[in-house]
Parts: sequence; structure tokens; C-alpha cells
Amino acid sequence: MRTRRTRMSGDEPAQYAWRPAPGELSVAAVRLGHGAEINGAHEAHSHDFPGIAYFEESGGIVRHGRQVRHVEAGDLFVIAPGDVMGQARGDDLLDAHGWGVFFTADVLSSDTPGTHLAWRTHPLLFPFVRGGATGALRLKVPAPARAEWTARVEALHDELHHRRDGYREAVSAHLTLLLVGVSRLAADVVGDLRENAEPLLASVFDVIERRYAEPLSLREVAAAVSVSPGHLTSSVRRRTGRTVGEWITERRMVQARRLLAVTDLPVGDIGAQVGIPDAGYFARTFGKVHGMSPTRWRRFNHLNTR
Repeated sequence: MRTRRTRMSGDEPAQYAWRPAPGELSVAAVRLGHGAEINGAHEAHSHDFPGIAYFEESGGIVRHGRQVRHVEAGDLFVIAPGDVMGQARGDDLLDAHGWGVFFTADVLSSDTPGTHLAWRTHPLLFPFVRGGATGALRLKVPAPARAEWTARVEALHDELHHRRDGYREAVSAHLTLLLVGVSRLAADVVGDLRENAEPLLASVFDVIERRYAEPLSLREVAAAVSVSPGHLTSSVRRRTGRTVGEWITERRMVQARRLLAVTDLPVGDIGAQVGIPDAGYFARTFGKVHGMSPTRWRRFNHLNTR
């Protein structure tokens, strides 16, 4: 799992973006605490991708927003894109026994129409759209279910580590079952959000989904949802950790990756189909997001999603 800092200015926490290696599934399962693959030391930060932190036993400290939480057995922290995790010390998770699972939305299925659309419509992803960006949602896994949760994450980690035949399908299945569990535990929270909290976000995603394949600006999205560009920018960033422009680019890149993987269309034609008719600008945008050119990405990933 490779991340890089994409935003840090003044007192604003750093933001990290996921940059998968060529051919790599954008799913990671890492130990937290005892036998950890990463420790608790980190600056205050947020991610532009979601994750969960699950602890099967008590021990350790999690800092999110301005809160300090002493970890209890069964704690499940749902980390949405943009959630601010507090500056941690190296010994915060020394006594912890848990797992972190991180992923991107489009890894769930090659049929997912687009990452940003999935946030609104996919029932397993809605718990990760909350708003506020003040820290992770804290849920509790019931005691009888904890062994099953641990086994599921360990199985996911094993598949990612060994990469046996069929591991991509196995990873998708294990991740889906984990997110089903998250969705069920967060049912009350999700229901409230569906009814009360996200009509603007839903409208924005609808506009992007309908129009990403054509030239589309922040002002045009704002006009379509009848709010000012400034209000829209602050609302979307507060709720998702990203700007409207970043979501438009994300949707275009999801479709570009699909077309690169499953078609032989020229790169310039793919750019035109995802709303970036300037072939050079499309290549530069793709390279900035993925760390490589569209042609090189295709070389590693062509036909992988068939």
C-alpha cells in the first residue's frame, strides 16, 4: 500500500492519496498493535480513501478529530474519506490487537459505475459518507461475532499476501462480507443520513454521473444543483474530503481505467469519451493521478477486468 501526501497547508492536516502499484488491487489489510506492520506514529492527517480499524481486544489509543479513544474489545472505527485522524505517538497502539482495512470504492466490482456514484448508491459504502470530517465513526462488534470478524480480516490479509489463483475474486468476496457487517452495525446512522443529511451530495453525484463525459466545471455543477460555487465547494469537501473537481476527475479516471483495461481504443479516444478531448491533457491528468502514463497502465492491466 503506497500513499503520498497530496495536501498540506498551514494548520490544515495532511491528506494522503493511494497510489497502487501497477496491477495491484487497491485493498490493504494491515495489523495494528501487537505484531503490527505499521505502528501508531503519524502526523495529523486524513485519507482520500475509506477504511476501517477493528480491534478484537482492549488496549491502545486511537486519536480521531480532537478526541482520544481508549480502545475497547470489539471497537470498530469507520474512517471516511476526509476524516481527520489526530497526531499519534509511536506507543499509542503498542498494546492494541487489531487490523486496519483500506480500499477504494471501485475495487468492489468492475460493474460499479463510478467511485463517486458508488458512495451514494452502493449500500455497503454509504456508512463512509457522513460529513463533518471530524473523526472516525465508532461502532461496536458484539462479542459473539468478534472471532468471525478477526477470521475474515485474517483471510483477506492471507489472500493479499499470497496472491494464489483466484485471489482477486477472494479479496472482493472477503471485503464485501466485511462491509456488509459494517453496514449492519451502522444501520441506524445510515438510515438517518439517507433521510436527513445528504440530499445536496446526492444531487452533485447525479450531475457528475450524467455529465462527466462532457466538459464539466464546478460552476456548471453548482448551477445544476442551485447553490453557489463557494457553498458547494465547502459542503462537498466537508462531507467527503474532496473537492467537486476532484470528484469529476475521479469519475473520469474510473471510466478511463475501465476502457484502458477492456478495450483497444487509442488513448486519445478514451480521453474524449471521459470528457477530456485534449489527448495531451488527458495523459497528463491520468499520469498525475496514477503515477504513470495511460499506455504504461494499460500494459500492466489490459484485460484484467474481463
